[in-house]
Amino acid sequence: MELRGKVALVTGGNGGLGQRICHALAREGVHIAVMYAQSKDQAEGVARDLASQYQVNAAAFGCDITDGVAVENLVAAVTARFGQLDILINDAAFNKSVPFQDLDSLTVELWEKIMAVNLTGPMRLIKAAAPALKASGAGRIVNISSVAGLGPTGSSIAYAVSKAGLIHLTRCMAVALAPETLVNCVAPGLLEGTRATANLRPEQIERSAATSLLQKAADKDDCADMVVTMCRTETMTGQTIVIDAGRIFH
Repeated sequence: MELRGKVALVTGGNGGLGQRICHALAREGVHIAVMYAQSKDQAEGVARDLASQYQVNAAAFGCDITDGVAVENLVAAVTARFGQLDILINDAAFNKSVPFQDLDSLTVELWEKIMAVNLTGPMRLIKAAAPALKASGAGRIVNISSVAGLGPTGSSIAYAVSKAGLIHLTRCMAVALAPETLVNCVAPGLLEGTRATANLRPEQIERSAATSLLQKAADKDDCADMVVTMCRTETMTGQTIVIDAGRIFH
């Protein structure tokens, strides 16, 4: 698919990976809606950078993706601002490090917050955006999961289960939205310089890099480039691609 002139909504677009995704898409001529949860100034700065560097339209939008009404309003605001919506990137996420064995610290409240942001949030966004994506005639959705969704690893049990759910939501939505909208997923391994990594214990970060075949963290630009590929593709849907420097094979 020709990406120039398309419009993408990137949730968590002001984060470490989210910014790379915004830049990778804008480099292809995609107009960008940068969604943030709290960091308004940072998101507006990202939007300004995109507009000046790539001569695309870009704007920041605040939204709590755990609020169904707010999500509906977000999609309406983006389509009103840009006139269309062709691409949805679900990158927003929340985690908190809790060792798997420490079940007492895995409270129901923490479980529900992680699920609300990492799994129910993307579901809300996909449902809200589905009509606009269908109307575009070439809708694309890319979910950002994690290798934690492919094995019992990651910052907490809740995080791992939420990301496993997002991978299966990708498959289910690929079925639900075909043939007009393609739905795929990127599952990164350890990424340095992101909010999610900042919440990990130091020993987790060290172990993740040391046990990869390439003995280093995954590359954010590799992940962003895969997002672009998934937006451009015409014949891939329901798939999850792992980028983790060689730790998980599926």
